[in-house]
Amino acid sequence: MSRHPLLALDEVTVRFGANQVLTDVDLVVPAGEVVGLIGPNGAGKTTLFNVVTGLQRPTRGRVRFDRVDISRLDTHHRARRGIGRTFQRLELFGDLTVRDNVRVAGEIRNRWRFLGVGGGRLDVDREAERLLDLLGLRAVADVDAGEVPTGTARLVELGRALIARPRLVLLDEPASGLTERETEAFGVLLRRMVDDEGVTVLLVEHDMTLVMEVCDHVHVLDFGQVIAHGTPDEVRADERVLAAYLGAPGA
Repeated sequence: MSRHPLLALDEVTVRFGANQVLTDVDLVVPAGEVVGLIGPNGAGKTTLFNVVTGLQRPTRGRVRFDRVDISRLDTHHRARRGIGRTFQRLELFGDLTVRDNVRVAGEIRNRWRFLGVGGGRLDVDREAERLLDLLGLRAVADVDAGEVPTGTARLVELGRALIARPRLVLLDEPASGLTERETEAFGVLLRRMVDDEGVTVLLVEHDMTLVMEVCDHVHVLDFGQVIAHGTPDEVRADERVLAAYLGAPGA
């Protein structure tokens, strides 16, 4: 069954002086899917994330969210429309507990309500406790976020994004710092987010096992251009992808 595109990038180009980082990028993220974005370091993946969230204005092209052009909206207005994000570099409040890191984002969401956005008022305490259980963070809920391992901290950042009840979450290297076992558990969690929580995910990740197991579709960037897109099996067999990123089969 085809799904409507929740996010669409149309011919997005980003240029910094003479350096062109993205070139005519077309990308679609259907509602209710996990979509992977892969490519070598320097391919433009983080820049693309910045374009989607409003941290970087494109030189040319447009960004549509749920069929509405949001290209000129500021970051906080995009967040209020339902776009959440985690960062490759952790951005937690280290002197707050894990629980309070999640709660603070819920309190911010409730402030949006008084500006006429963000939906109904959220029971922050109840939702925070639910997410602590969902993410397996109950045991460290009262530990300062600055004291937990990197893998756990990434789950805290995810909880902070989810409590705002986004429709789309952009995850930047979420498996970085996770053990193999933690990565497997995280893959299961991603599917639960989509299937049970109704969240759509755009995922940048270098762990190809995770990408190929959890993603419905994958886009491949190389030198700022989309060189392939399709199902994981289609992308894995694409000769351009093998040459630019994945390497020859069995290599």
